[in-house]
Amino acid sequence: MTDALELDALWEDFHRVVNMTSQELAAWLRMRDADEDAEPLPEQAGTQTGQHVLAILQKRRTDLTEDDLRVMRNVVDRVTSQVDLEDEPLPEVTAEDTRRRHRLMTVGHDPLKG
Repeated sequence: MTDALELDALWEDFHRVVNMTSQELAAWLRMRDADEDAEPLPEQAGTQTGQHVLAILQKRRTDLTEDDLRVMRNVVDRVTSQVDLEDEPLPEVTAEDTRRRHRLMTVGHDPLKG
């Protein structure tokens, strides 16, 4: 298990990079998976990682599992490797910017959110 200092740092880093609320993330995951013919059940919408991030956002620090910690580390690494958190929000100018934003939003990070 992670020691208390590492857990505190990971908790802070995770909540710094995941800048969407659980309600915003849940709505995004539902909207992203909806199509003209069908929409998945709310608890099944989005990627497995997106659903796990949503579950973590609804937990207390003391309730985290080893799997939660693994996902939190993954999300922190993924977001920080793609985004300069000090210089956000970035202007959206190309289709690739939109795709990048949507990929990040799937794990709870909206680059346009200040």
